[in-house]
Amino acid sequence: MISRRNIRVKVMQTLYTMAALDKEVKAGEPQKTLQSHFNQSRSLLIYLTWFLTEIARYAETESHKRASKHLPSKDDLNVNVKIAGNELLWKLLEDPALKEQFKNEKPELMLTSGQGEDSDLIRRTYHELVETADYKNYISTPARDKAQEKKILEFILNDLMLANEVFVAHIEENFSNWNDDGEMIVQLLTGYLQKPGTYNFNQLLSTDKAEFARTLLQTVIDKSEYLQSLIIPKLKNWDPERIAHLDMILMKMGVAEFLYFETIPPKVTINEYIDLAKDYSTQQSGQFVNGILDNIHKDLVQQGKMQKVDYKKA
Repeated sequence: MISRRNIRVKVMQTLYTMAALDKEVKAGEPQKTLQSHFNQSRSLLIYLTWFLTEIARYAETESHKRASKHLPSKDDLNVNVKIAGNELLWKLLEDPALKEQFKNEKPELMLTSGQGEDSDLIRRTYHELVETADYKNYISTPARDKAQEKKILEFILNDLMLANEVFVAHIEENFSNWNDDGEMIVQLLTGYLQKPGTYNFNQLLSTDKAEFARTLLQTVIDKSEYLQSLIIPKLKNWDPERIAHLDMILMKMGVAEFLYFETIPPKVTINEYIDLAKDYSTQQSGQFVNGILDNIHKDLVQQGKMQKVDYKKA
């Protein structure tokens, strides 16, 4: 579910965090930090799912509030609650795996402990929903159509949550990983709407990707000096101390993939780290990382060192 690009980003962030610590890194701490990044991805997915379901369920809350007025009008007594009974919504809410995550994550606390706009966000989003043509078309018939049930939830997600600057600002404030994970998490949520009940939220990483993440992190840590010894001679007139720290981390990760990850083609590795350098480091970093990794790769091929091996045996 989680892409290799996102894995590389989280390994990069973990290595950067470890390097910035002013204390000795304890055994196992890097792996714990890496896992915390993956846990944050899961928390983001759970929160978006919870918020989506709460907007749909708010129809019942609205109905009770209006019916409880001292002198309710005819409209107050006839609030349409069709969306609160949305069949796809209840497939989500009855998924034991999702219920467990809601219980553990307690996403509601993010709003109930908030102030101002955040604490009222679900109600206001629901009120925006009921004014839309899509919603009015949805409630125009009491019949339930599987495609329409999914379509209205996707409309809420895409047009009222993700397209809402206030909501996105709320997410950015509460989830530092939004810029890194947002697109991927939305894809995961869209997939979950297609097949509710099929996700193991405690294992968003496949077994092979989890192994890739752990091994890449540990390889760069264990072989740091050796990886750097391959990089420094290629810097020519560059002072290693003046190179962006993130660039050095990315280059170490790239060289580690060259040497120790036999299933990853070198071109894929180079392209991945060029993109990461462009997105996360300086304006010139993409070209710089490209040149260094390309030169190291050529040397390793000429020296016959590209027979990728387990780093623990190297």
